[in-house]
Order: sequence, then C-alpha cells, then structure tokens
Amino acid sequence: MKFQELNLSDTLLEAISFMGFEEATPIQEQAIPAIMEHKDLIACAQTGTGKTAAFILPVLNELTDHNKHQTKVLVIVPTRELALQIDQQIQGFSYFTPVESIAIYGGGSGSEWDQQKRALTSGTEIIVATPGKLISHLNMGYVKFEHLRYLILDEADRMLDMGFYEDIQKIITYLPKERQTLMFSATMPSKIKQLAAKTLNHPVEITIGMSKPAEGVLQAAYLTFENQKTPLIIDLITDKPEVKSILIFSSTKKKVGDIVRGLRGKGFNVEGISSDLEQSRREEVLRGFRSKRTRVLVATDVLSRGIDIKDIDIVINYDVPGDAEDYVHRVGRTARAASSGLAITLINERDMMSFRQIEELIGSEVMKLPLPSALGDGPKWNPKSVQRTFRGKGGNFHGKGKPRRKDNRRNDNHRKDTRKER
Repeated sequence: MKFQELNLSDTLLEAISFMGFEEATPIQEQAIPAIMEHKDLIACAQTGTGKTAAFILPVLNELTDHNKHQTKVLVIVPTRELALQIDQQIQGFSYFTPVESIAIYGGGSGSEWDQQKRALTSGTEIIVATPGKLISHLNMGYVKFEHLRYLILDEADRMLDMGFYEDIQKIITYLPKERQTLMFSATMPSKIKQLAAKTLNHPVEITIGMSKPAEGVLQAAYLTFENQKTPLIIDLITDKPEVKSILIFSSTKKKVGDIVRGLRGKGFNVEGISSDLEQSRREEVLRGFRSKRTRVLVATDVLSRGIDIKDIDIVINYDVPGDAEDYVHRVGRTARAASSGLAITLINERDMMSFRQIEELIGSEVMKLPLPSALGDGPKWNPKSVQRTFRGKGGNFHGKGKPRRKDNRRNDNHRKDTRKER
C-alpha cells in the first residue's frame, strides 16, 4: 500500500517522500487507519518492521491540523538510545510542520535537565521519555499533562522485563483518563496482556510476524569453543572490504572490552558500547558506526532493540542470547525493512540446548557451518547433553546437567547491564 492511500496530509506525505519512503509496511498499513479512527491499539510486531512510523505518522497528522503548542503526546520507552532514535525520526517526519519534540532521559548534565524542564513546562507537543527520568521531573511538581491526548508505550515487553511496571503505572496517574493509548511490543507474554487490560480501552489488536526473524536475514551458526570465538570473527571479516558494518553482541560488559581489545590488536577499526560509557560518548560511538567511520561495533543487549542503524551487513552473536525472544531482536538489527543481511551465532558446548530452543521458537533450523581448518575442530552438535535454565516465550525450561557458576554470573551480569541502561 502506498502512503498516499492512508489519508495522511500533503505536508506529511512530502516529508515521507523526502525521507525516501514509498510503501507502507504491514504494521503501518494496519495501525495507521486504526489510530486515525481514535481507537486504542495493542500491536505486536518484531524489530525492524516500521513500528515507530506506524504511531508517529497518524499522531503528527492530527497535531498538524490542531497545533496549539501544548503537550499532546507522551511516548514512553525503555532506553535513552530508543528515546533519541524516536525523537530523531519525529524530527524527520515533522520537518515541514510546526510540531516540536524532545527526548527526556537520564545521564545528562544540569543544562540538559533545565532544557527538559522548559520543554515539560512550556508545552512541547511530543515528549519521548524513559520512565525513571520522567518520574524525576514529575516528582518536582511542575509537569502538567492536562492537554495530553496520546499515551504511547513502545517496546512495552522490554520495559516490563527491565522492571518498569510500577513506574508506568505511576506515570499513568498523572495523565488524563480521556486519552488514546497505543501499546507496541515485540512479544505478547501474559504480563503485557495484563498491562493492556489495565491501560487500554477496547483496543484494536494487531499481530505482525511475531517471533520470527525478518525474511531478508540469512542465519548461520558455528560450533566453537570459547577460545575460538574471537579468532573466528577475525577470520570471517579479514580481507572482506565489502563488509563495511559489523555489529557484535556480547552477554556482558567485560566481554565487550575483551572482544574490542582482541580485534584492535589485529588492526580492526572497532568500538565498544555499554552502560559504562557516559551518554555523550555513547552517542559519539553510535554516530561513528552509523556514518561507517567505525566498521565494527561491539555491544551488550542494550542495542538489541530500538536502535535504527541502517545497512548493517553482519550481526554476530558472540554468545547465544539467554532469552529466545532476544535472538529475534538481535538478528533484527540487520535486514531492516526490505533489505538483506547476515546473522551469525557462535555456539559453545554449554549453549547448544538454548540455541536448539531458539530454533524451535523461530520455526526453522539454522545451518551450522564448519570452522576454518586453521582453527581446529569445535564441539560436536549435541543439544541434549547440557542445558541451562532458559527463559523463553512460554516460561522457563529446565533440562539435563547443571551449569557452572560462571554461566549464572554471566546471565546475572547481563540483567544488571540491561537494568542500568534506563
């Protein structure tokens, strides 16, 4: 469907054309008409399907015709990176309109706090905020949402995973009861349904491509011992100048540093990003990767959702994700929208059962490639030999064997890393 068929204003259509978009994605095609009919909405769609435009375009369409420089829209997101990304997209789509927006998130300076306070008190039309930082402003007593018309919860499942349920409920107490509420989530566990039941009013329900990697993602895996992983990555990306953008996901901050040092030692242009970096430095690293000045970015799971970096050639899972759904979000960083890409997962002997359950979730077997001969043999594929506790869509799975304590520490560190990113 062409965007011209969605009854959007000429001003928005001009901005959409200027940004290079022509056809609506399935989530946009279904969500935009429902939102323009002023219905509450709960939408389940995987990473990279165009969810942001699905809620921003109809909201901007309404604000363009009824602009009074009042705060009309509140978008709540789990991380500062996602807040910045959505704010940037709003600025692009609203380029030819008088609508203004601001991203409100933690980790900034005193001057940024003052800028956020002015936006919240002067009536900036669209506020994109992380829960913790918004509550800090609400507790000061000067935030007024009496004119708010739209509440949008983006990446709702990730917000609940990060422990923001009570924060969201507190924020809602400051909002008018008469409003339109839109909830977007990559997955639909029972806790999301419970939140929807409390927050939404007879919502339209939309489900698009749940828990499946995008069709353009070529998936592959290598069976490796831990000490073979970095040498394998070096072998994969050496003498391949056509591969200009490589994103590597690791389970912990410590491993990010180890991987970066290993690749730099071989002369690669690589940066790492995790919650240890100051916000200004994190933004600088992301700009370098987006602009292709940095060829390789190593990251913790904070980037697995919500960061819109185009034209990533390869996504590498240095570790098998501890959550089956996270695999979909990680590999979704490549093959955005209609593009194609390669997703590679490195599987050690202790992660085989976890990866087998990922294959069951996505409904297909990922091809296992042989290691380069120079690296020697890796472990044999035997997913029934050892199993870690595994968090999947249907709950926890338990199997044979007992994981070593350091594996549990790895998962604990991963959860701590994720929590800090808010």
